[in-house]
Amino acid sequence: MAALAGLRALPRLCAVALFLSQLYILSGRAGSLMTTKHSQPQSTFAKSLTSASTNTPYFKAAESTEIPSYVTKCPSNGLCSRLPPDCMTCNTNYSCIYGKPATFDCKVKPHVHCVDENNHEQENFTINMTCQFCWQLPTTDYVCTNSTSCMTVSCPRQRYNATCTVRDHIHCLGNRVFPKMLYCNWTGGYKWSTALALSITLGGFGADRFYLGQWREGLGKLFSFGGLGIWTLIDVLLIGVGYVGPADGSLYI
Repeated sequence: MAALAGLRALPRLCAVALFLSQLYILSGRAGSLMTTKHSQPQSTFAKSLTSASTNTPYFKAAESTEIPSYVTKCPSNGLCSRLPPDCMTCNTNYSCIYGKPATFDCKVKPHVHCVDENNHEQENFTINMTCQFCWQLPTTDYVCTNSTSCMTVSCPRQRYNATCTVRDHIHCLGNRVFPKMLYCNWTGGYKWSTALALSITLGGFGADRFYLGQWREGLGKLFSFGGLGIWTLIDVLLIGVGYVGPADGSLYI
């Protein structure tokens, strides 16, 4: 009887064993899927780190080889003492005496090549210049912006705010770009054609100089008969080219 009962229970045991084996297989497949899903982001992140680490030296190398913009102003293999100020760095000596010659120790900037009088390449050198600030330079040593909104036709002369830049070959102390108050372009009503006509016809009597407000020169031409004609010819040329103008500094109409 016991053997018969065991035979009857055998199919049930086989079914339970089969169910457990299938359950185990399914759980194993689910675990493998979970591990593969989690491993993909890690591999992508690792690849991104690897690519970033390999690309970083490339970008650094590109930045280090970039040529600065000031190099275009610096002549290659020229005299160091004649380089523009943008091509060098100097130790500024503010204790120099104003208006007197001063010597400054300078060094060329990176990517700039220059030589001395013996055609030997050098980096450290000295330059000689007058001890003065850039805004104290003569008007011929800098260029300023013009204003077209302040032109007048009568006195007094007006001023306007201009931005001035020192020319490349000029050395000075302080900022090379500075503001400055300049006189407006204006005219007092003097005509160039009238001055030239008077110089040709009555220049021997100083009429041209009297017209322009230059009384001393006019009296000199009057009593010297136009410098015996020589002064008259010279004034015709000077007024013709616009070199001689009104005594008040205004412009011709």
